[in-house]
Amino acid sequence: MANQVKITQRDIEQDGFSKNPFFHSLIAEVPDQHRTKEGHAKMGCVIYFYAYSTLTGRSVFMEALYVMPEFRGHGIGKALMSKVAQLGLAAGCNQLNFSVLKWNKPSLDFYHSLGCWDTTSDPEFYSMRCEGAALQSLVEGNPPKTN
Repeated sequence: MANQVKITQRDIEQDGFSKNPFFHSLIAEVPDQHRTKEGHAKMGCVIYFYAYSTLTGRSVFMEALYVMPEFRGHGIGKALMSKVAQLGLAAGCNQLNFSVLKWNKPSLDFYHSLGCWDTTSDPEFYSMRCEGAALQSLVEGNPPKTN
């Protein structure tokens, strides 16, 4: 999905590692003696942030969970996700939310195996987004005309 990246390394450093970060992250590493043949010690990561709902209160949103292919199937993804859930509960959150690409069946199966479910099947809610020109128009008070 490299063609969809719209941020820079500097953005990530500023947004995640400044005095008031917009997100938090965890990294799973192996001891030096278990590095990959390419020399990688970091085998997975998760990025998360806190959110609030006027209906359900505090929640934690898992933005990204990634485990290098050669380390999948060993409980690393589950451990990272479990740690985010633990941190969320400690912060008073009552739910963990995240998105999954429709085509990513292995991830969907993984999340279902942990008791997670697809909230988009709830006919009462849609997940919405505003970005680009529409976002700028909203800021300026000139939303685009609709038919």
